[in-house]
Amino acid sequence: MKLPDHLARQILADHQARPRHRGELPGAPHAALDNPGCGDQVTVWAQVEGERLAALSFTGRGCAVSQASASLMTEALRGKTLAQARDLAAQYRAMVLGGDEGGDPALGDLLALAGAGRLLRRRRCALLAWDALDEALARGAVAREGQQGAP
Repeated sequence: MKLPDHLARQILADHQARPRHRGELPGAPHAALDNPGCGDQVTVWAQVEGERLAALSFTGRGCAVSQASASLMTEALRGKTLAQARDLAAQYRAMVLGGDEGGDPALGDLLALAGAGRLLRRRRCALLAWDALDEALARGAVAREGQQGAP
């Protein structure tokens, strides 16, 4: 499914101007990444309860693509199970890395970032928050394993 260009631009502009779930989550595992090619910076916090992403937030600065991607990601994944989040992230990555402007309708508003895949420089911007989420989840898993093994 391809979103009309005007709708994709409107979604990206809205998320850049009014980012969702922006701010720190004290005590939650987090990861900070930057894109040295353009100066984008994103930190993602992920609070997991059981097998669910109970809370997800970000902070950062950079281009419209990186910041809108982070905002859209938090909207799309918050409250999902880890398995659902992994599946949606895989679909999103395939869309961006494949440079395909189509995409699974299950991606919803994330389809607004399909055009970022056409430009190699924008791919990293579109994936920055998603890579930070992967790191935050990995850190959280290590922390949870450490707590389970503690006497």
